[in-house]
Amino acid sequence: MKIKILIIFFISCVLLNATMTYAQQDSMHLSLYHTPLIKINNTKWDKFKSSKFYQTTYISISLIAGGLILKNESKPFRTLRNDYIPNFHYKYDDILQYAPAIAMVGMKIGGIKSRNSWGRMLTADAFSAALMAISVNAIKYTAKVQRPDGSNYKSFPSGHTATAFMTATMLHKEYGLTISPWISVAGYSVAAATGISRQFNNRHWLSDVLVGAGIGILTTELGYLLADVIFKDKGITRDYLKFNQIDPYRKPSFFGLYMGFGLLPKTLSLSSALKLKTSTGSHVGLEGAYFFNPYIGIGGRLAVSTIPVTTTGKKEDLCDPVDMNLGHIGAYFSYPISRCWQIGSKLLGGYNFSTKSVIVPDAIYVKKRFQPGMGTGASISYVAKQNFGVRFFFDYSLSSASFNLEPNSQLNISEKQSIHKLLHMMTIGASTNILF
Repeated sequence: MKIKILIIFFISCVLLNATMTYAQQDSMHLSLYHTPLIKINNTKWDKFKSSKFYQTTYISISLIAGGLILKNESKPFRTLRNDYIPNFHYKYDDILQYAPAIAMVGMKIGGIKSRNSWGRMLTADAFSAALMAISVNAIKYTAKVQRPDGSNYKSFPSGHTATAFMTATMLHKEYGLTISPWISVAGYSVAAATGISRQFNNRHWLSDVLVGAGIGILTTELGYLLADVIFKDKGITRDYLKFNQIDPYRKPSFFGLYMGFGLLPKTLSLSSALKLKTSTGSHVGLEGAYFFNPYIGIGGRLAVSTIPVTTTGKKEDLCDPVDMNLGHIGAYFSYPISRCWQIGSKLLGGYNFSTKSVIVPDAIYVKKRFQPGMGTGASISYVAKQNFGVRFFFDYSLSSASFNLEPNSQLNISEKQSIHKLLHMMTIGASTNILF
């Protein structure tokens, strides 16, 4: 299991950025109450962050690195898909991947000025598409990763996702940076929906989608760089918007999609002679909060999770996982530690719903049941852009499940019984968020 590598990678990134990022303060923020936890002036780091190389690559390289780290850890997320939507097969993502480009061209035809003239824009887009297609297909035919549905060996990386993020980045560069950042939010939301749909359709693993997204963004950045070299200052028809410096004391309200690895204690004792062994599962959901000030807000989350379980002498493929749905609301807390980083926490309560599942046929069942639950956690968030951020979290959730046991000599179950167990779930993961 490479979750330890993920943890080390996450901690390293946090420590590197948190110790090197300098928060410049306005005079109104000079009191002790408004002093960031970390205030280190590192001009070299500031220059590097503002460099063309960093601005061009930091999102795409992060996605590609994350996909490579998770390359052998995608099975839990496929299990989640198979448990909840096993018959999901729709081809709308074949069209959805082009939606941002259709919107961009439509606005251009409609007379709305973009960043570049037709000639400069089409040149940049042609370079981007060529670089993306070459990169994706070269890796596909070299890596030869089998698709989740077993149809062929062209799974890694996802071409649909690469195309979607390529077109979203084109829209972002032409209109999101010149008219409104919400155009970029819309474009990237469509791209993310395309990547998620590829997993729903059982055509790609999570790692395929992450690497495809990174390639789509990176090749578009390179395509526009090549156009800049060719055209220089010619063909620019609209200036970029001027954004204010990120205020560390802004209200950190957010809404986004999160996913992570779910961990239960290694064994669940149903009796002195019967134990269930758990392994790493998946946790996916939506989460958001509205903050009244820079420190306190209210919000909630909706999520689904699945934890694979096995019993002694039973193969894992004979056992259904334990599936849980949760809906929690409560208080959210945040504190800025630098201009772009915040630490956070939360205290939530609500209900959990365990779906009916068969752990061992004719022996062990999980009952369908609603029960109260609670959750808390710690997080660190990074504001990448004015309206976009990422959050890394470690959550704890308390829920419960009821197991029905039927007499079974092989498992030493002598009589019918019902056992109620508290489930202590820990989740480590990340989320992408719209900031407002």
